[in-house]
Amino acid sequence: MATRRPPRRKPKPRSPATARKSARSKALSARRAPGQDASYRQRIVELLTGGHAHVTFADAIANFPPELRGQRPNGASHTPWQVLEHMRISQWDILEFSRDPAHVSPKFPDGYWPVEGAPPDGRAWDRCVARFHADLEARKQMVATPKLDLHSRIRHPEAKPHHTVAREALVLADHNSYHLGEMILLRRLLGAWPPAA
Repeated sequence: MATRRPPRRKPKPRSPATARKSARSKALSARRAPGQDASYRQRIVELLTGGHAHVTFADAIANFPPELRGQRPNGASHTPWQVLEHMRISQWDILEFSRDPAHVSPKFPDGYWPVEGAPPDGRAWDRCVARFHADLEARKQMVATPKLDLHSRIRHPEAKPHHTVAREALVLADHNSYHLGEMILLRRLLGAWPPAA
């Protein structure tokens, strides 16, 4: 006489939180092939650099007349100097938030915008540009580092699960492209676009 198998038990329905964790776990375990990962990193670096979907930082500020850097055209909210310094501060904050668990962000929104409409001295513009370039290069090197997991949560105590190196790099590229467009608009209104040769 054949023995009967006991009926199979139906699996318990998973909660939405458990399902999300499971999906994330599968996504993380299904790593890209090395060539695909390198290509993904390169695409982010190119987006940060500009020149595809938006102008480069260097092109947007090229030959900016010193006498116009502190001018606010009619109807504009900011001067070119304020936009440049805002971009530098924001980029620095996003970079440090990504790599330094002890980083303290400026107070939002006032801490991200300079009060003065014009550069405080004759060399401030160039210092700001140099710092912007240095921080942008640091961000690009971070993204390009193969050992760094682009999709794991960054180590800052205020970071949420979605705060990853990749996400912060994409936020930065988005923010920079927005303000580069603003910079070009200001230059048009001030009669300084395209740049003089």
